[in-house]
Amino acid sequence: MNIALLFLSAALALPPAVLTQAKDPRTRQIETEVQHELLKLPYYTLFDFLAFRVEPGGTVRLLGQVVRPTLKSDAEQRLKGIPGIEKVINDIEILPTSPGDDRIRVAIARNIYRTETLERYGFQSQPSIRIIVKNGRVTLEGVVDSEPDKAVAFLKAREVGGVFEVTNHLTVDR
Repeated sequence: MNIALLFLSAALALPPAVLTQAKDPRTRQIETEVQHELLKLPYYTLFDFLAFRVEPGGTVRLLGQVVRPTLKSDAEQRLKGIPGIEKVINDIEILPTSPGDDRIRVAIARNIYRTETLERYGFQSQPSIRIIVKNGRVTLEGVVDSEPDKAVAFLKAREVGGVFEVTNHLTVDR
């Protein structure tokens, strides 16, 4: 099954693995509409990551992690009115409330987006580097332009005190 990751880059491109596989036009249309609706969510921030998978029979499975519980329910509600979607399965994880994790999120965002080589990613309406923090463990999600940018983002996240582990899921847009 294909997973269409909702990367918030300027081009809003799907990962190359998704694009290279043949899909019927209706599936591509549903993916485009789902992506568009999720991007319009008002409280979707760089500390949230949303993904989805279009499954057979008009089912869309929502995936990812969010800080605000209302974002999970809002995402599901947005998709229910899209033609061709019969069922929405909401597997979005709500991250635990933690002042320590909040501090880490802000510190990593500052570290990444104040770095000269990475600051351009923060000028978009939806920054393309997402920072997910759960119990001091950090996951970077999204799209960058090059391997060096991916490595610098990883190093900047690791510099922050209180971080136990950093997982780098950033992909390079070729």
